[in-house]
Amino acid sequence: MRTKRDGLLPIAKILSEISDPAEMRALLSVLLTQSELREIVNRVRIIEMLAQGTPHREIAANVGVGIATVSRGASAYKNASESVLKRLTHMSD
Repeated sequence: MRTKRDGLLPIAKILSEISDPAEMRALLSVLLTQSELREIVNRVRIIEMLAQGTPHREIAANVGVGIATVSRGASAYKNASESVLKRLTHMSD
């Protein structure tokens, strides 16, 4: 039986084949709305700040989101693999 998550595999494959940041940005702009792109940027910022030990309320104020958004990001952060967190928390290096 197929699940909704099965649809992510072909998308992940397409994304993994792109090495040029400009091409990736163009593809993401086609796939996602400006609002969705902002949400992804905010989620990455939240995860970076969580990794630095920043308190949730401070993250919410700095990113300009509600505390519930930070809490959802914290939940995702706790469930992420080490390799994923390493990629996300070293994006600005």
